Order: sequence, then C-alpha cells, then structure tokens
Amino acid sequence: MKVAYILNTPNAANYKLGTMILPQLEEGRHGAEVLGIFFFDDNAFMLRKGDLKGERLAVVAKNTGMLLMICDQCAIQRGLATGAVGKAEPRDLIDGVTVGCFPDLYEALSPNPPDQVISL
Repeated sequence: MKVAYILNTPNAANYKLGTMILPQLEEGRHGAEVLGIFFFDDNAFMLRKGDLKGERLAVVAKNTGMLLMICDQCAIQRGLATGAVGKAEPRDLIDGVTVGCFPDLYEALSPNPPDQVISL
C-alpha cells in the first residue's frame, strides 16, 4: 500500500512521526510505502537544519524518493521560507524539502498517487 501523510495536528511531527513512524521507516518495517509527507503549522519546525529527527527523516526521504513538503504559508510565518505565497523558497531547512500548497502536493504525487492519504 502507498500512503501520504498530512501532519496537521499539534505535535504530530515530533511525536507521531518522530517516535513512531520514523523508526519504523528506518528499520524497514513500516508496512506501507510512504510517498510523501506534508507539514503544517508548528510541525514544520521538524524540517529545520540541525533538528535530529528531521535530519534522520531527510536520509530516509533521500533513500526512498519520499516527498517532504512544507506548507508555504506556514513556512513563511515561521521564518522557514522567504518570498511570497505561491513562490516561497525554503530557508535553513533539511535537504530535499519543497515549499508549496495543496496544488503543488497533488502535482508532485500525481505520477505515483497514494492509495491512502492519512491526516495526523
């Protein structure tokens, strides 16, 4: 099964992704192919350079081709991107993170769409 995660509840990145899903992905026992993760609100802070869980996630994403995307408005509001909505550029984020909105997410996942989209 192919899945995509949307992290939109408080602490989803740190707790649900960082302590449950990430170790499973690193150990190859998650049970689903994660095509992408979309980060909202303060969950975006996990994607800062130097964040230990974020750096580990970057390795997994690089090795699997997983999409890591941060909401453009959330990133701009938190100083994690520069520019304007729709044209934001990442700032001081782990390697491989893109900045965008739902249309960008849909476009990025369209060549290989997930079977399930899971909101955490």
